[in-house]
Amino acid sequence: MAVVIWSNGRLHGPEDLLLSGVDHGLTVGDGVFETCAVYDGTAFALTRHLRRLKRSALGLGLSAPDEGAVREGVAAVLADAGPDVGRLRITLTGGPGPLGSNRFAPEEQRQSILVLAGPGARSEVSRVIRVPWVRNERSSVVGLKTTSYAENVVAVSEAYRRGADEAVLANTVGELCEGTASNVFVERDGVLVTPPLSSGCLAGITRELLLEWSAAAGLPVREAAPGELRYEVLDDVANGSAHLMLTGSIRNVSPVVGLDGLDIDAGPLSLEAQQLFQARLADDLDP
Repeated sequence: MAVVIWSNGRLHGPEDLLLSGVDHGLTVGDGVFETCAVYDGTAFALTRHLRRLKRSALGLGLSAPDEGAVREGVAAVLADAGPDVGRLRITLTGGPGPLGSNRFAPEEQRQSILVLAGPGARSEVSRVIRVPWVRNERSSVVGLKTTSYAENVVAVSEAYRRGADEAVLANTVGELCEGTASNVFVERDGVLVTPPLSSGCLAGITRELLLEWSAAAGLPVREAAPGELRYEVLDDVANGSAHLMLTGSIRNVSPVVGLDGLDIDAGPLSLEAQQLFQARLADDLDP
């Protein structure tokens, strides 16, 4: 299926030119975005995604997006996209700006808002690699979902080159942090543990929901204490004394079955968490 795009109250095709050549999202990556899975024509957890979009925009120094306009765009692209749509993306940029990193004065700014709907392939399991690059947990944009994704492009391209679909990164102090587009959970001793937000990882929507739903179901899933999960825990995953799981808006809850080219077993608790998430997702598409 073709990608459907909404911008400035109108629908467009992928061949339409919609952004200025001096749009700050293009020239310096001055923008934020959200990606939602789509089920039966509905964007999953849209309210939570819009809440995070606003938080990211304000954290980047942009004005909060017009939620009414964004929801209008979401409704328009989903109505036009057809039954095969699986992914929705909302992008907000600083709009036209100088060629440098500075922005125009607030009264001169005209933000760009794009809403896109298109295919979204899903796999129930994941294969990952370790990479030498790190997340900066002290970055000025830590925790914000910005369009400055070049680091992720390099890392996930390396993952695909090596036969995997995701790369898992440490932070600058050697803690396990996150994937390029996923949060990570380590299963060991009958507990699933995910790095804390202080590690520099994104506050993922799927991560957030799994923590909430697991607590309600009595499943032993929790956030780690700072420093509890070192990057070397992946050695335990490689030798089979621990297991790894990813969460993300398109992959949902995905046990890892490959690490650095080696086949590994999915953890039993990871599989249980996957089943729990799928069951709760079916009950409420905007939890």
